[in-house]
Amino acid sequence: MSPRRLPPPGTPGRLPLAGVLRLGRPSPIWFKPALSVVVAVAPPNLTLLALGRLDLAMYTMAGSLCALYAHNRPYAARARALVWVVLGMVAGLAVSLVAASLTANAVVLVTVGALLAAAQKTLCDATRVGPPGNVVLTFISSAALFVPQTLGQVPGHLGLALAAGAWAWLVGMAPGLLRPHGPERRAVAQALNATATYVQRYREAPGAADDPGLRAAPAGAVQAAWQTLLAPGARTDATRRALERLVVRAEVALAAPADTDPERLRAWSRDLRGTAAVPHPDDLADDDEILGVEAELAAERHPWVGRLRHLAPLAARTALGCALAGYVSLALGVGRPYWALVTAASLYQANLALTWSRAVQRVVGNLVGVLAFAALVPLAHLHQAALVLCCLALNFGAEALISRNYWLGSVCVTPMALLITEFAHRQDSGELITERVVDTVVGALVGFVAALVVTNRSAGDHLAQALGTAERARERTARLLAEPAPAPAALEAARRSLTAALADLRTTADAASGEWWQRALPQERVVAAERSGHRTLAATVRRQGLLLARDTDGGAEDVRR
Repeated sequence: MSPRRLPPPGTPGRLPLAGVLRLGRPSPIWFKPALSVVVAVAPPNLTLLALGRLDLAMYTMAGSLCALYAHNRPYAARARALVWVVLGMVAGLAVSLVAASLTANAVVLVTVGALLAAAQKTLCDATRVGPPGNVVLTFISSAALFVPQTLGQVPGHLGLALAAGAWAWLVGMAPGLLRPHGPERRAVAQALNATATYVQRYREAPGAADDPGLRAAPAGAVQAAWQTLLAPGARTDATRRALERLVVRAEVALAAPADTDPERLRAWSRDLRGTAAVPHPDDLADDDEILGVEAELAAERHPWVGRLRHLAPLAARTALGCALAGYVSLALGVGRPYWALVTAASLYQANLALTWSRAVQRVVGNLVGVLAFAALVPLAHLHQAALVLCCLALNFGAEALISRNYWLGSVCVTPMALLITEFAHRQDSGELITERVVDTVVGALVGFVAALVVTNRSAGDHLAQALGTAERARERTARLLAEPAPAPAALEAARRSLTAALADLRTTADAASGEWWQRALPQERVVAAERSGHRTLAATVRRQGLLLARDTDGGAEDVRR
């Protein structure tokens, strides 16, 4: 069959205001990044305080803030992710310090900062490193551009950042000693809970629960669970296999809510707390979808490379918006144009509506934050120890609150950023407040205008093409499977083609889901294509003899080629 044509791109919709500042529920693990960043930042800063060298704190904080990343990843994947985050942080810092040592031309430095911000945004989105994304990297690299520097000082400053980054790596990995499967169990528990809520709503109002909007939350939680379980690393232990079966059970419940008991899903979710044995569903005949998903991901050695081509518009938005924001700030005579640059860099989300929401949240949070700074600065000026302790408290507050709404976290981030500027020497508080307000407004306005100018109008067409390719690849593979004795070479070629098509479909759907000017995207069709493709891929793998039969207790299976 030929795929349905997607509707042509529509006219821009209305930018939302309702709900932009509404507070949500805190993240289930809000305390983990909050505590981690305090533990990562405190020892280096207190050591510098004891040595009387708080002027070096910016370099140690570059490494310490890496502890904010990868808290949702399994520990094997977290270890690699944190290494790359630390290396990326130090690389951006190195470029900035070298640039600062070679020139004092503010226009050149802003240009370098904008290009760095675009590269950081693109790589963070392509690799899906997760919160806080590129914002922390851009904050550090942009600030370093305007710190007086000589080439001889650069190696020592980078060494401080690397040392603090190594400590942050240890802080991020430490919880794995007590609960080695904690991130996976937590992700699956959230998927089961979200699915149970959907099933309950279906039972109460079957018609309303068919709304794709209501399915978005459980579908997103299930997808997040798969991403956590199938992250790079060992996937053959019995605990991981049992968790995968629970995610499949959540998918079955989404497909057939009328036949599902929500309390059973909630009971499984409760059983995943702590370190007790993972519950084992007794109503799954096989694990075809697990096999299909794993076969797809096993063939993708570097899936993020394929996402880069879809991120060109976002990279252009970031480079243009950050550069223009910095230039306007310079034209207004503001002494810290990197604040405007960072504000613009923090805005860009998957679509224009979300970018608008982030702009509103950023402005509100920063304006309230400067009031908080005005209230805190007398306390911070009592002693340098008070300054360090205030920053630690604000670090904790920012991570504890930001999951409820971005603006609420910004209320703590803003005074923290202002206080950090006083580590080297005390500054005029009124001037700091004025410059921060001006740069916030400039960065938000100019950054949003850049998002209006640079759009990704080909995203819908790319998704239509990817859907068609995936459906045709699945049909070709299914026809070969229906033959009594298909040629091994033809079956292998079909398997590779279907694997590549499914990977491209997921990448393209993620990119297309953001552009605000499009009509509703065929999300249900994407999900159906992926699920049927995974099952066909699993059948193909079995037919080829690449996977042996699974043990009846759900244990590990051998993979042979």
